[in-house]
Amino acid sequence: MSNGADDPVEYWFNTTTGKVEKGRQSSWEHLMGPYPTAEEAAGALEIAKHRSESWDDDDDRWGGRS
Repeated sequence: MSNGADDPVEYWFNTTTGKVEKGRQSSWEHLMGPYPTAEEAAGALEIAKHRSESWDDDDDRWGGRS
């Protein structure tokens, strides 16, 4: 992993603390991301919920249950 000055800033959501981290500061086991903005990282759980629901709908359609 590079830490060069030209690298974009990444934001992570820490599922243990419920806080956004600028750059990876914690163990990967507790992080969701990366996200390009702090605002997007703050919405990580909602983003994951919507993606999961979408995938469930896709599974239902694929399995002939819809």
